[in-house]
Amino acid sequence: MTPPDTRPDPVTDPAAYAHGVRTTDYHTAGEPFRIVDLTDGGGWPPPPGDTVAERRATLLGPAGEGTAPRPGRHDTLRQLLVREPRGHSGMYGGFVVPPDDDGAHLGVLFWHKDGYSTACGHGTIALGAWAVDTGRVRAPEDGAAQVRIDVPSGRVIATVHRAGGRTTAVTFRNVPARVTARKVPVTTSFGTVEADLAHAGACYASVPAGALGLAVDRADLPALTRAGQEIRAALAGHPATRHPGDPLLSGVYGVILHDELPGHPRGPHQRNVTVFADGQIDRSPCGSGTSARLALLADDGRIGTGETLLHTSLVGTEFTARVLPAGPAGYVTEVTGSAHRTGEHHFVLDPHDTLGTGFTL
Repeated sequence: MTPPDTRPDPVTDPAAYAHGVRTTDYHTAGEPFRIVDLTDGGGWPPPPGDTVAERRATLLGPAGEGTAPRPGRHDTLRQLLVREPRGHSGMYGGFVVPPDDDGAHLGVLFWHKDGYSTACGHGTIALGAWAVDTGRVRAPEDGAAQVRIDVPSGRVIATVHRAGGRTTAVTFRNVPARVTARKVPVTTSFGTVEADLAHAGACYASVPAGALGLAVDRADLPALTRAGQEIRAALAGHPATRHPGDPLLSGVYGVILHDELPGHPRGPHQRNVTVFADGQIDRSPCGSGTSARLALLADDGRIGTGETLLHTSLVGTEFTARVLPAGPAGYVTEVTGSAHRTGEHHFVLDPHDTLGTGFTL
């Protein structure tokens, strides 16, 4: 068990930030990921818990759907890093914490502007690149290295591909994905549509954008965001959104609105936008969401072993993904993308700054 944190509480004492907090930032296919290493002895210890899932639970309020973060020093740190002027409404990141056991290299608590998620594929890809780039996990100049990461929904693997001493891509193998419901009617201001539900580390609802009279493009983004929020709210509490083993993994995390695209000879080609949390937009094709789409496509017989889903984001970036032979717990999926470092930062909080940890618009 992690020893108690004896640092000043930044909720009431800004002196806790006297030494600041250091981050390393990446983007995966355009989606940001801000990494804070709580295992480096820099003065911010991990939250209490024996596992990553337990650590996440300590950061949350009472168990149940719609759980809000519990106020405290770590959540204030999250707010500082995700809110303006240091962040923005689309910021995403993670606290690196110890793994559950020696079978993994590291653990991570994913966070966004509204709280803590159970899974994050684009973050896993970024963490794989970071672990190799920093030397935390040794990798060859040419070849591949595996980075095993404990996340709240289980253990995932990032295979980091290298060429000429450079990381060229990362393949993320997710926890098993399973379809939980098909054609669930949902009433929205755009009309009644049918949603398909799949769990892939988090629960995702999938709806064709065309069923809403929309297309996955920037011109329709405000309407897509509103539709995603309405669908998520309408499905709150639906039995198919519940995780059988852990209520803290239950509830719709993201709504995937997708279009079919032509021109991919090795399998389906789709473009999507994923709306998660309270209207946050994934700039990437969404890593865990891609796993959910693979499970639905495999369930439909539209993709099989040896075929590839080409998944395109709203901003034109791409993931490639495949489904492996299904196991007893569901479909095994792999998603490949690239992550690039965008900066290293040393953030501080001036005790005289009346904005405190910032604001969101």
